[in-house]
Amino acid sequence: MASFLYRLGRFGFRRRWWVAVAWLVVLAATLVGAAVLSEPTQGSFSIPGTQSQKAIDLLAERFPQASAGGATARVVFAAPDGRTLREPTYREAVESAIAELERAPQVASVDDPFRSGAVNKPGTIGFAEVTYQVPGDDVSKAAHAALTSVIDRARAGGLTVEAGGDAVAAEEEQGFGEIIGVVVAAVVLVITFGSLIAAGLPLLTAILGIAIGLGVISAVSGFVDLSSETPTLALMLGLAVAIDYALFIVSRYRHELAAGREPQEAAGRAVGTAGSAVVFAGLTVIIALAALSVVGIPFLTQMGLAAAFTVAVSVVIALTLLPAMLGFAGRRIGGGRKRALHSRNGHDGRATFGVRWARLIARRPVAVLVLAIVGLGVVALPTLDMRLGLSDDSTAAKDTTQGKAYGLLSKAFGPGFNGPLIVVVDARSGAAPQAAKQVATRIRGLDDVSAVTDPVSNRAGDTAILTVIPDSGPSTEATKGLVQAIRDQDGVAPGATIAVTGFTAINIDISAKLGDALIPYLAVVVGLAFVLLMLVFRSVLVPVKATAGFLLSIAATFGAVVAVFQKGWFAGALGVDRVGPITSFLPIVLIGIVFGLAMDYQVFLVTRMREEYVHGVAPREAVISGFGHGARVVTAAAIIMISVFSGFILAPDAIIKSIGFALGVAVLFDALIIRMTVVPAAMILLGKLAWWLPRWLDRLLPDVDVEGEKLRHQLDDAAGSDRSAPVPVRELV
Repeated sequence: MASFLYRLGRFGFRRRWWVAVAWLVVLAATLVGAAVLSEPTQGSFSIPGTQSQKAIDLLAERFPQASAGGATARVVFAAPDGRTLREPTYREAVESAIAELERAPQVASVDDPFRSGAVNKPGTIGFAEVTYQVPGDDVSKAAHAALTSVIDRARAGGLTVEAGGDAVAAEEEQGFGEIIGVVVAAVVLVITFGSLIAAGLPLLTAILGIAIGLGVISAVSGFVDLSSETPTLALMLGLAVAIDYALFIVSRYRHELAAGREPQEAAGRAVGTAGSAVVFAGLTVIIALAALSVVGIPFLTQMGLAAAFTVAVSVVIALTLLPAMLGFAGRRIGGGRKRALHSRNGHDGRATFGVRWARLIARRPVAVLVLAIVGLGVVALPTLDMRLGLSDDSTAAKDTTQGKAYGLLSKAFGPGFNGPLIVVVDARSGAAPQAAKQVATRIRGLDDVSAVTDPVSNRAGDTAILTVIPDSGPSTEATKGLVQAIRDQDGVAPGATIAVTGFTAINIDISAKLGDALIPYLAVVVGLAFVLLMLVFRSVLVPVKATAGFLLSIAATFGAVVAVFQKGWFAGALGVDRVGPITSFLPIVLIGIVFGLAMDYQVFLVTRMREEYVHGVAPREAVISGFGHGARVVTAAAIIMISVFSGFILAPDAIIKSIGFALGVAVLFDALIIRMTVVPAAMILLGKLAWWLPRWLDRLLPDVDVEGEKLRHQLDDAAGSDRSAPVPVRELV
């Protein structure tokens, strides 16, 4: 593979105009496709086969007028201080708003609070439940505008009016976080390279790759319903890895120029060596993300495949377009400053920071190892209390209308009114009304039940529904227990079955399904990590150490996320207004992404240690020397990733905010603590044992030349005595 990449790098450099034009054509085609084919993404989640989804499908077939799968909006009315909604002026304003809502587009039904009893005892707060004919993602702009118009007119009448529910339009998100992340990445690149041109190339190729990736994803949305988080995750991950992969190749190119290579030869060697590692790293991330499809959850499959595609585009661009850009830049990229570059790599007699850090660890490896493991273990402790769920109005920012509506309803009626449960009774024709009454009686006797409405049956009398209001909020453990308790009542009415659905029950079912998939997916990822690392490092203990470090960094990341987003520690500093369960799909997505990134850093650092050892260097010095060569570029890459991911913490959406925080913290723990501290300490303690591999297994494993060692020998042998200063191509920087 290294020889092929070497030729590809030289071709891209030599035919740079053709390559650049080809990629511009691809970009133009994807942008046109996105403009013509793209459709809005979906904000809701569903998992076929869950009880809540089956109940919705049953109601859609037998009881369509109930609009059980339709969106809802809870419009909350509050009278001014010292006044009540029952006063003629305010009652008229509320009833006028109800009449307008009944005429609004896509509305199926509206409950008048004065008729349904949805006004609190003091008469100060009431709410109208608006049910739409379509799911939340299909509510039209006209319907959103009509709801907003009604609310504005009611407010003009002196009322405080807020709205919650999945029919309420989400506030537009600002993209400042992404911009901040890119700016920080640019600063890190300038500091690392000391050249604006060298720093600009990774950013240029990364932006192009992201544009193409997102363009294709947008075009695909015209054929497949994609979740709203799908393009965001692709943007977040694609931007980070694209900059990192270009960083590795540009660093190698500068090294080759500084060593006296001609620019075309330098580009070929850079792509043949660092490019080989980029291919392996990219494949690792792609495999981990694509493996999300084995979980069997549609929106996770979409997210994984979309992000994997964006990473694949970034890898191809790094191997083809980047050499072309190097051809345009030539020696102006700064690689000719031999002295400066050699100084950074320790060739002027002075030890680099990486070497000094490794030597410091080597003096007290046990103490360093214990301190790092204990520290991450303490951070991981909150993981024991992790609860999974999906965001709802309880996690909405307090200054949004959804957050205000949630607060008003909780104050007036209790938090359970924000998450009603719909109980569906399925019976033989004509038997549903009586069966539903029996079910309602049993449910009223359960704990955590605030109210149960009278059952409503369809015309055939084979299906009935009733609404249960919990005492607790929709995202609490008590409500989760109530859902299970109601489901346990199945069979209480002879010849009838019951099911629980509604937005709250759907979220509970999705979270349970994702929680059940977490351990199997983790086992797949850990097994994959072990096999891949054994192939690369020809060792048994190195993969064991690497996967153990990966698990420790994942546990610490979960602990940090739980501490902030569930327990509320330091939440104010991060702009988190409300806390609650951790987004249910976050742990699985996080495992896939962090696995890929962890393997990247592991390869870039430990491969050089192995090479030093194989060439006769003592185990301790091999670790120090190998670490010194890779530490600078890995540190820069980690800082770039942390910056890009952390920029998304500024997003107003709670899910995006938690994903950005989790990924940023994960890279911090895995790259800067596990790979830069735990790995060298463990490798020094293991000594020769680190590279032990049974002979029979050594014969079975294929030879994976990640660093292009064979290419180095071929080129050096071909150069012969013409090379006065052979370059160790195996170096990454």
